[in-house]
Amino acid sequence: MIAVIFGVLWWKGQVQRLSAYWKQTVEELKKCTWPTWDELKGSTVVVMVAILLLGLFTFVVDKVMFALFNLI
Repeated sequence: MIAVIFGVLWWKGQVQRLSAYWKQTVEELKKCTWPTWDELKGSTVVVMVAILLLGLFTFVVDKVMFALFNLI
């Protein structure tokens, strides 16, 4: 069954397209610059602080809205 599917994909040129896609992906990844360990730690701290502030803001607004709707 797998051989038949592979044969059909080969006949339609899908295997060659997948191979070309893979090669292009590897070439593009070689051009990427990856962050240093210190940059990664700094970015992680920024994201954690942003999540904390957004969560706190959402919590406060929820409590205020809940109190307002209880008054009505």
